[in-house]
Amino acid sequence: MLLPRSRPTPAPPQKASCRLWAAMGKLQSKLRHSTYKYSRPDGIIEERTQTNAFQEYSPAHVDTVSVVAALNSDLCVSGGKDKTVVAYNWKTGNVVKRFKGHEREVTKVSCVHKSDQFFSASRDRTVMMWDLHGSVQPRQHFSGHAMVVTGVAVSPDSSQLCTGSRDNSLLLWDVGTGQCVERAAVSRNLVTHLCWVPREPYVLQTSEDKTIRLWDSRGLQVAHQFPTKQHIQTYCEASEDGHMCISCSSGFGGEGCEATLWDLRQTRDRICEYKGHFQTVASCVFLPRALALMPVVATSSHDCRVKIWNRDTGACLSTLSLDGSGPLTSLAVGDTRSLLCASFSRGIHLLRVDHGPGLELREVAAF
Repeated sequence: MLLPRSRPTPAPPQKASCRLWAAMGKLQSKLRHSTYKYSRPDGIIEERTQTNAFQEYSPAHVDTVSVVAALNSDLCVSGGKDKTVVAYNWKTGNVVKRFKGHEREVTKVSCVHKSDQFFSASRDRTVMMWDLHGSVQPRQHFSGHAMVVTGVAVSPDSSQLCTGSRDNSLLLWDVGTGQCVERAAVSRNLVTHLCWVPREPYVLQTSEDKTIRLWDSRGLQVAHQFPTKQHIQTYCEASEDGHMCISCSSGFGGEGCEATLWDLRQTRDRICEYKGHFQTVASCVFLPRALALMPVVATSSHDCRVKIWNRDTGACLSTLSLDGSGPLTSLAVGDTRSLLCASFSRGIHLLRVDHGPGLELREVAAF
């Protein structure tokens, strides 16, 4: 009696290696439909739906991206809940290098001007210094805060580092030695962000106590406190000439949710406000003058929208909704036409600013 032949058992499907995916760069190209609004010269707001070729790159992170900053015209540095700091070429869609050392979420990054070095702050209460072309281990380690570090800013000459925390304190460090040289604390001053004013010894700071402070790094003392706002101040950014700064407000349902332009010179008055978001404004940037005929600024919000504003009049020139992104956490200028926007659910978005009948803001890639 002949017995039936047994068939060979098929091999189980192999899982794609994460390393393989990371090396591939562009994963896929597809069409994306998005809605944007722009303000016509006659003041009428028009809404348009556009269809763009959209690139899905290999992701920089495997979890929420907390912060993104431009290292140069090709590379950005980002950090997030996966505890890593990533250098990414956003023009080619490739991870350049991953840096691991933090034990908890990376909250802030700050790049050294015209350099390949940068700093990262974390919920593990430390700050680390990295070199793009150096070891994957931190070049310098700064430990001195009692709670999560929520602000980090490097001086224009890169010799000093200022850090801030929810422990109400600011620390000033010698970058070369890693030693703390000054310490200051203000009651209830839960730091949300720090920014060093270009070509000046001053550091801007926003706080959960609804204030914006200007610190003099020479002795680390408060040089000026701007009028208290109605809501928590989440972020601040100084203009390249050091003459102005923007701060952002928390809020909900359109209450609060604004950005404010301040004069940093002698008067230090409020110049303009940008209102139109419906949830907390998490980030703001001054855009390059080459981008538009008038000076413009951009904001990103937890309402999933990025807006471009006329800096001097407060008029909203363009709005882009990044549907499905979750709250937008951080915004950075990539080059004269590009913005990088970090999000809670969809990684980092590459946005392009085009000149149409108005300023047209569109998403061209995500990673």
